[in-house]
Amino acid sequence: MATTTYTVTGMTCGHCVSSVKQEIGKIDGVNSVDVDLASGLVRVDSATELADTDIAAAVDEAGYELAV
Repeated sequence: MATTTYTVTGMTCGHCVSSVKQEIGKIDGVNSVDVDLASGLVRVDSATELADTDIAAAVDEAGYELAV
């Protein structure tokens, strides 16, 4: 099991949080996604190590950006 934390920019409300959680949750191997709106931190628990490009694509699909 792997846990990785990312920072997502542009989220301003609960709907933003839901969108990010939903898109990241679609990635194969993701077990859970926790999003802290105030800090923009997103913690992803997964069965294996995930590619940052997959996370970035999911965040982009939700309409936000993964901070680098």
